[in-house]
Amino acid sequence: MKIQYLEIVTKEVDAVCTAYAATNGVKFGEPDAGLGNARTAPLAGGGLVGVRAPLRETEELVVRPYWLVQDITSAVASAVQAGGEVAVPPMEIPGHGTFAIYLQGGNDHGLWQL
Repeated sequence: MKIQYLEIVTKEVDAVCTAYAATNGVKFGEPDAGLGNARTAPLAGGGLVGVRAPLRETEELVVRPYWLVQDITSAVASAVQAGGEVAVPPMEIPGHGTFAIYLQGGNDHGLWQL
């Protein structure tokens, strides 16, 4: 299993980025509109961590891993078969890949296909 994208939704984007940069020696870039204006930094072994503000007033604060999969359609079907509920069906983000979100066990889970 590999995390392709680790999404952190917080009301304190700059403070979180500053703390992660200081403790992990990474540098966060400018906001990426394709990723909800997340500021991103590289993860060891590839992938990104993205820190962004909520996109709407009702969006919950969350830390959501997106697991890299070969076939997102099959992965979503498997998650549903295992009892997950699709929150966001597969959606392409130009230049980044395709993601989906499902809910299970009280947590958000993400899938990512390059």
